[in-house]
Amino acid sequence: MSRKDGGPRFSGREFTAREIALIREVVEMCRGVSRMELANTICELLGWKRAGGSLKGRECREFLECLESSGVLGLPEKRKTRPIGSSTRIPLTERGDPCSVVAGRVEELAPVVIDRVQSQEERLLFRELVGRHHYLGYSVPFGAHLQYLVFISRPERSAVACMQFSSPAWRMKARDQWIGWDDTTRSRNLQRVVTNSRFLILPWVHIKNLASTVLSLALRRLVIDWEERYGVRPLLVETLVDPGRFTGGCYLAANWIALGGTAGRGRMDREHQRHGAAPKKLLVYPLHRDAARRLREA
Repeated sequence: MSRKDGGPRFSGREFTAREIALIREVVEMCRGVSRMELANTICELLGWKRAGGSLKGRECREFLECLESSGVLGLPEKRKTRPIGSSTRIPLTERGDPCSVVAGRVEELAPVVIDRVQSQEERLLFRELVGRHHYLGYSVPFGAHLQYLVFISRPERSAVACMQFSSPAWRMKARDQWIGWDDTTRSRNLQRVVTNSRFLILPWVHIKNLASTVLSLALRRLVIDWEERYGVRPLLVETLVDPGRFTGGCYLAANWIALGGTAGRGRMDREHQRHGAAPKKLLVYPLHRDAARRLREA
């Protein structure tokens, strides 16, 4: 949360003194409800919504907790739920156990099929594969997100990869300089940027050209599915690569653009206490040939 010449600013929105007074009144009147219910109520009253019409409840709850830490208001006690970004219980089933090596060329095992995760069974499989085999594990995604399971079709249908897209970081210097937008334009158009927050090729899968094939297919799906789910057509996808573990070669082979490194703070470090803690390599992929111009001007 930041404050410049006007009222407090959070997630691209500046709040007036009248809005803060309203928020305090709602919190006082609704002491018996959960923090999430408070956040949704306040979103409704303030018209704080995503472009697709859904409430920005998670962002609002986080804003309320910032106001509480600043002494502006007092919130109800937290209920025992999994917060955004927290780890969660990972299923342990045979579906997630390491298998015999799957090798070959991608065309020999085609078609490669990308299924959007929607059912409870699919969610559990995605959570297990990412939780057990991705070096970052599985955590509750921040904000808007879509998840995909990737399958090969031959010699039999089997899962080989997982992909997750989610809301972008509010501020990244290299990205923002590449786009060339100011704070006002970023707050208006950031919803058109999506982060590839997880990409897992299962460790027993050694299929030549699979990674670049999955990236290509997933981005085609993303444009359609994100607009269908959230009412916004994305213009740019970004991802962060840990240079201590990976080169980002599959992204570069799929024509992603390397923009340099990050400060290593993480999306939630608004007080700049973790500068340089875990710098990453930033890559972007424009989903339109004029993506940067559109993000500056749309």
